[in-house]
Amino acid sequence: MVVWLRRLIQDMKVRQNVDAHVVTIVVFAFAVVSIFGDVVPDQLKWAALLSGVGILVYRLTLPEERSEISTSILGDRSAFDSVPLSSALANARDVRVFAPSAVNLLSAHTCEVLRKSVLARTGGSVRVVILDPAEKAAVRMASRQLDDSVEFPIQKLPAALESAVERLDLMSGWEIEGQFRYRLLPYSPGFSIVLIDPDSSKGRAIVEIHGFHNPSTSSRMHLELSRAQNERWYSYWVRQFDYIWREAAQPEVTPAGADAGPAPADAREGRDRSP
Repeated sequence: MVVWLRRLIQDMKVRQNVDAHVVTIVVFAFAVVSIFGDVVPDQLKWAALLSGVGILVYRLTLPEERSEISTSILGDRSAFDSVPLSSALANARDVRVFAPSAVNLLSAHTCEVLRKSVLARTGGSVRVVILDPAEKAAVRMASRQLDDSVEFPIQKLPAALESAVERLDLMSGWEIEGQFRYRLLPYSPGFSIVLIDPDSSKGRAIVEIHGFHNPSTSSRMHLELSRAQNERWYSYWVRQFDYIWREAAQPEVTPAGADAGPAPADAREGRDRSP
């Protein structure tokens, strides 16, 4: 019963199997009431039973759902050559990103796509977490993994982080309908995550494993998961981002035009009011 209730709640959130759950609840209710006598007329019992059988037969005739995502969940960044990730972001309402610097993902073009799509919608949300540049030891360790172990590097993490923070600060000042927030994590866990509409039935979770040695940054292995095909691990990676978001800290904001020093409290609170 507990397992069924948990599945019911999950399905209701993404509006899956609603018809089957409704009939199941009605039939179960009739069965319970019938224990205490003939409270329910026979016509209603037969109606519920036939409805259940009809829905089962109908669902058998439905074609197998095919995900828009490739059947292969494994790849590298070349998988986005034919269909750029920015095209998927353009139709999203909720985007969540964790990467050590996110400098490759948050290119000028991708940021413009987010501004004109997700962030242009009321209720649209973009959340980004990157490594905290102030955590010098963590940055050095991550740089050894991400820069020094790559055969053909094209950038260095410390400089990429500086550029990323500047870009995120600028994005935080945009006048937009949606909500943009970013936070800083004190260490790198060894992977990156991009979630696109993770709470919807058509959500995507893209996970890149950094590894220990790579020919280039684009050759790292990534997993592309969907709720329909990989519900267990899809939910796992969504929760991973939730843990990262809670662990990450809000950035210290320097108001535009100020030279240095910590931002006033109201400016920091304005950057991210979420718990």
